Amino acid sequence: MKASFIIIGTELTRGIIQDSHGSLLSKELTHMGVHVSEIVIVPDDGSIEKILEALMRSNDVVIITGGLGPTSDDMTRPVIAEAAGVGLVRNPEAWSFLLGRLGDKAYGANERQAMIPEGFSIIENRNGTAPGFYGYGNGTLLISLPGPPREMTPMLYDSVLPLLREKLDLPEAERDEYTSFITAEAKLEELCGEADSALDWGTRFQDYRISLYVSGKTRKERDEAIGRLRERVGALRLVDGNTDALSMAIGSLRSHGATVSVAESCTGGLLSMLLTERQGASEYMLGSVTSYAAAVKMNVLGVSGRVIDEEGTVSSGCAEAMADGVRRLTGSDYSVSVTGVAGPDKDEGKDVGTVYIGLSGKDRETVSVLFRFTSWGRASIRRKAATAALILLSAYIEGEDAKAIAESWGYI
Repeated sequence: MKASFIIIGTELTRGIIQDSHGSLLSKELTHMGVHVSEIVIVPDDGSIEKILEALMRSNDVVIITGGLGPTSDDMTRPVIAEAAGVGLVRNPEAWSFLLGRLGDKAYGANERQAMIPEGFSIIENRNGTAPGFYGYGNGTLLISLPGPPREMTPMLYDSVLPLLREKLDLPEAERDEYTSFITAEAKLEELCGEADSALDWGTRFQDYRISLYVSGKTRKERDEAIGRLRERVGALRLVDGNTDALSMAIGSLRSHGATVSVAESCTGGLLSMLLTERQGASEYMLGSVTSYAAAVKMNVLGVSGRVIDEEGTVSSGCAEAMADGVRRLTGSDYSVSVTGVAGPDKDEGKDVGTVYIGLSGKDRETVSVLFRFTSWGRASIRRKAATAALILLSAYIEGEDAKAIAESWGYI
C-alpha cells in the first residue's frame, strides 16, 4: 500500500511555522505497514489541484490537511470534489453540527464548512467547526482533515487510523496506550529511548497530559520498558490507558461520596475552574478561595499571621493553613491548596516554579509537598501545579501517602 500527503498552508511555504503533520502522518502510517511515497507542502493558492491529480494516479491513499476553513482561499473541498468527479453538497450531519456550534453565525461564509463532496462521508471534529471527510476518486482513498494541529491530531488517532485499517484491510498491530503527566514531551521521548530504544514509541500532546503509545517486541519486553520508565518519572506520573488527572480526582471523590474545596494563590483559579467544568460538579465541589493577598488569606481562610510573616506566603505552613482554612470554611470532606511563584513579575528574588500543594481531610493529617517546576512561563507552571494537585488529591482520598508519591517525582 502506498500513501502520499498534501500539507496546505501559506505560512508553511513561507517558513513562518514548521510542518509537523508530515512527520506525524509518516510515522503512524509507516507503523501500520503503509509505504509513504511523497509529502508535498503547498500554499493556499489552489495549486493543490494538479498535485492531487498526479498523486491519485500512483497512490492507494492521499491525505490532505488544511484548506477547510470558510474563506475564499480554502480550496480543498471543490478541488477534491472535482478530482473525484462529483459535486459539492451540503452534508446534513455537518450542517446540523455547524448550526449547533455557531448558531446564526453558521449562515453566510461559514456554510462552506458543511459542503462535502457528494458521496463522501464526514469525519467528526470535536475541537473545531470544519469536519473532515473521506471518499474515493478513481479508486484512490482521499482523506481531508483540518490544518490546526489541535483539530487534526485527535481526528487522526480517533478516526483516521481505524478507518485506514478497515479500508486497506490492514492487520491490527499490538500497541499499548498510557497517559503521562507533567513530563515535557521532549524529555518523555528521551526517557522512552533510554527505557528501550528498539521499541516503537509515539506521543500525542494534549491539554494537561501526553498520550504515550508503545509497540514492538513482546508484551513482556514492553511491560519491562514501561516499568523502567515509571521508575524514572515517579509514582502516578504514567498511568494505563487514556485518562486525565481531572478524571482521576473526580473518580476518587465520587467513589467515596466525598466533597472538596480549593484555596489557590499562584494558579489564579485554574484548579477551581477544572473541578467545576464538568456536568454534575456541584455533587463534589463546594467552593473555593483565590487570593494573592496575605490579608485575604488571614481574614478569609484564617491563616496565621505568624506563618505568613515568618515563613512567607510561599511555604509549607502557609499551604497547610490554606487547605485547613478552606475546608473549615466550606465544610468539605477534603481540600487542596496551591501557593507559590508562577512568574517573576511580582515576586522578584524568589524562585520561579517553587510551588507548595497542601492537602487536608476530616480525620486526616494535613500535609504539604514542595515542587520546583521547570519554568516555561507562568501558564506552564500553573498547568503543572494544577495537574499535580489533582493527582495528589486523588491519591490522598484513596488513603495513599501523597507526600511520598510527590517526593518520588523526577523531571518536572
